[in-house]
Amino acid sequence: MSNTDSLTSYVAAFVDELVRVGVKDVVISPGSRSTPIAILMAEHSEMTTYLNIDERSASYFALGIAKARKVPVALLCTSGTAAANYFPAVVEANLSRVPLIVITADRPHELRDVGAPQAIDQNQLYGKHTKWFVEMAIPERSDEMIRYVRTVASRAAGKAISAPAGPVHLNIPLREPLVPNLSQEKLFTKGRKPLSQEVNMVIGKAQLSDFQAQGIASQINGKEKGLIICGDFDDKEFAQQVTLLAEKLNYPILADPLSQLRSGKHSKDLILDSYDTFLRNQDFIESYTPEVIIRFGAMPISKALLLYLKKKRDVLHLVVDGDGGWREPTMTASEMVYCGEAEFCDKLVHFISEAKQSIWTNDWKRINEVTREQLKHIEEDNGIFEGKVFQQLQDLLPSESILFVGNSMPIRDLDTFFVNQTKPITILANRGANGIDGIVSTSLGISTTGRKTVLVIGDLSFYHDLNGLLAAKQNNLDLTIVLINNDGGGIFSFLPQSKEEKHFEYLFGTPTGLNFEHTVKMYGGQFSSIKTWPEFKGIFEHSLKSKGLNVIELRTDRGTNLRDHRNLWNRVSQEITLEIHGDK
Repeated sequence: MSNTDSLTSYVAAFVDELVRVGVKDVVISPGSRSTPIAILMAEHSEMTTYLNIDERSASYFALGIAKARKVPVALLCTSGTAAANYFPAVVEANLSRVPLIVITADRPHELRDVGAPQAIDQNQLYGKHTKWFVEMAIPERSDEMIRYVRTVASRAAGKAISAPAGPVHLNIPLREPLVPNLSQEKLFTKGRKPLSQEVNMVIGKAQLSDFQAQGIASQINGKEKGLIICGDFDDKEFAQQVTLLAEKLNYPILADPLSQLRSGKHSKDLILDSYDTFLRNQDFIESYTPEVIIRFGAMPISKALLLYLKKKRDVLHLVVDGDGGWREPTMTASEMVYCGEAEFCDKLVHFISEAKQSIWTNDWKRINEVTREQLKHIEEDNGIFEGKVFQQLQDLLPSESILFVGNSMPIRDLDTFFVNQTKPITILANRGANGIDGIVSTSLGISTTGRKTVLVIGDLSFYHDLNGLLAAKQNNLDLTIVLINNDGGGIFSFLPQSKEEKHFEYLFGTPTGLNFEHTVKMYGGQFSSIKTWPEFKGIFEHSLKSKGLNVIELRTDRGTNLRDHRNLWNRVSQEITLEIHGDK
């Protein structure tokens, strides 16, 4: 039996089993050592392949597909530093619980640590940032090895999707010759079992017993002053269940924009969307202390909320996490509850007493309404105010579209200015490691769903992933990018280091002076730079009807933006103080 036949049978079985356990999308970074895997993935009729030349962009592109579809996505590269370029996306996938199957081809063992070209130590390359690592066996064609490779493929998919979801790493050593025999009989069917897959991974959810639910309910019953806090979490059943729980308890919900609670048909009577602004007011913080907090999802974006929670330590604080993780940076939690989030709400509703209307909840709702109304009145004395982007998009985005938001200032302005609405819009971001890398590529991966996708991004984040734009051209993807260009790192103007004027602009402001129009056109995209909101509306609506890549640039001034934000917050804070003291 030839080495080629062994290689072909082994790799074909591996690819086929990935498909049979639901891994239908793969992002391939071109290279030599990964040749047989890439060719057989492209050959399989049920696998969709995307070619992405830059490995860092490729990995974030795969992350975007997996984030949007909530299923494992495969990522393939050759040996050497190609695999190292996947590292940032692997970190993000791990922290944000996105299922990825990272497949790195490798030199066989005899070519390692001997000075062979394109060879690095790929064993445990990503360290603790992957859920599972396997150094796979050298390809063989025996029945036992075919069963082995199919089992590994099935286990990898199961590991990636099981709670908490995340990346797994398979390192596959391959000997030459590397070109598979596509004419081999039973190319993908060798070793198939009559069942749908080699190993059926049945993944259940953690649940509360009636006894446990009664215990939690007994701690909450009678406590009028409560809060429900929802961070980054995407589950279609959750919105309905958490609002029912809030209604039964009569507790306000502080809903992060990534909680998916600010958009949709569910009731929003108790959902507050402007807390990031009014929790900056010291009078409010001192006047309103909860007795109980129930928190779901990742820690919300709002730093004001984080600081508020840290000051409220003597509180019954429940953190509910169906994936059994530890998302608790406040160090104030009383209990970690490992139970499905929607199931927790449904179970608890049956054991808690129905609460009456309360001054506590009415006050939170009233302050939220005052804040929201004040935030509508944005003064733009000199140019475009960055926060208004999200007020505009709220009206312009079509139903069932996806809004992806870059880190630093865009995600914070989203939190402040994107308020409750009935139109269903999915809002996503890379908030695992909160980095600015790979944002463009992630949004392009998300756009493969076919849903209208819009990215809002700052100029430094955009520059950081310009290579990612090639994926739009190569894969005929449609994406509208709203580029907020303040020529540098706008968020640093809000941080303490901005007071160190001598070195601030050089070390933190980092102006680049780049004209992005040239780059966008190089990748076959359309570029527009706008100066007024009516102009923005017209160009944005046109972009949604257009194919391909559309970039709409809004040029702003960092200094003006800082002043306008602070003036707005100060004005709102004064109104909140008047509301609080007016009732006293």
